Amino acid sequence: MIERYSRPEMVKIWDIQNRYQCMLDVEIAASKAMQKTGIIPAEDLENIVEKADFDVDRIAEIESSTKHDVIAFLTNVGEFVGPSSRWIHFGMTSSDVLDTATSLQLKQAGMIILRDLEKMSEVLKIKAKEHKKTLCIGRSHGIHAEPTSFGLKFALWYDEMQRNIVRMEQALDIISVGQISGAVGNFAHLSPEIEELTCQYLDLKPVNISTQVIQRDRISQYLNSLAIIATTIEKISTEIRHLQRTEVLEVEENFSKDQKGSSAMPHKRNPIVTEQMCGLARLIRSNSFASLENNALWHERDISHSSVERVILPDSTILLNYMLGKMIELIDNLLIYPDNMLRNLALTRGLVFSQVLLLEITQKGLSREKAYEIVQRNAMRCWNSDNQFRDLLINDSELMRYFSESEIDDIFNYERYLKHVDHIFNRVGI
Repeated sequence: MIERYSRPEMVKIWDIQNRYQCMLDVEIAASKAMQKTGIIPAEDLENIVEKADFDVDRIAEIESSTKHDVIAFLTNVGEFVGPSSRWIHFGMTSSDVLDTATSLQLKQAGMIILRDLEKMSEVLKIKAKEHKKTLCIGRSHGIHAEPTSFGLKFALWYDEMQRNIVRMEQALDIISVGQISGAVGNFAHLSPEIEELTCQYLDLKPVNISTQVIQRDRISQYLNSLAIIATTIEKISTEIRHLQRTEVLEVEENFSKDQKGSSAMPHKRNPIVTEQMCGLARLIRSNSFASLENNALWHERDISHSSVERVILPDSTILLNYMLGKMIELIDNLLIYPDNMLRNLALTRGLVFSQVLLLEITQKGLSREKAYEIVQRNAMRCWNSDNQFRDLLINDSELMRYFSESEIDDIFNYERYLKHVDHIFNRVGI
């Protein structure tokens, strides 16, 4: 299933070839550290660096007998290196190489996602600026509330995307760690200096403490950061789906020339991309739950997490990379209909000004309760008739004891709903 959503750059990170390459990078870095600290002779290190290689098919062949992937990998590398291979993996345990290699892969994947987030932010910023003064109705509970700026939608999403960038940077920092601490993590056979040097060569930080495995709260934070980003995409997609409804039609996914919306109904233009995004967000969230289940291990060292991570790490990063790519394209080409927004603003015949009327009445000296009663009375008449709210107000003798007709006209002014938009944009940093 996942191949459908794959993008080559991200998929390459999770290809078995890159997995073994990351493992080999860890082994070579550890060998360099051991040579620097006097364990491995210089000529043996030279042989390791020059000759170390692997063959994926050969590893699979060996593993069919050993039933152990790391041993199969090391055996194959040894076939390339020869006698000097006795120093490869010296004093190390499988998780030293596996977990450190996983950190390298997650770091590679995270850098791509971070780049995608920055691109997504840029298209949201452009749309926010473009529609800064575009009037639309704000809805609460799905019902018309008050007028607002359509650009504020994009500004809101841009602001959230900035937090997602920070989350991703923090997640990258958390997982950019390695370990070379041995079978129970106590450096019984290698010194902490070797771990520090190995991580330095790999551009990672050494963990403070290990049990044999790097603790999975780090990967949980990474996966949960991906899940939050996915929910941002779902949030945007849900709003676009609502706004594309026939009765609303304030925005629409771009519909290409030969695109088809329905096998049965030729007229359909469905929000296919945003529906897909909502579905895929559920999958990434479910993977984040699985990552949380990996935190507790028997006596703090087993490999029950391994089988889970072989699925959820590539799937989640590949899916999010795909989702961000689709959303960048969607937002960039989103069809936006300001005329329909104005049409929808007028649907309730002026009821959107009910709050400002309420406030104006209280400023005339009436209690809030009495003001609310007057406004709601006329609002309900407007709901239940074809009359304009303003006309009903002009004909309300109780209300008009406090207002002139020109004052009522001043209330029905859209400008107040845009007057602080610049301030909000400045706070958001657009």
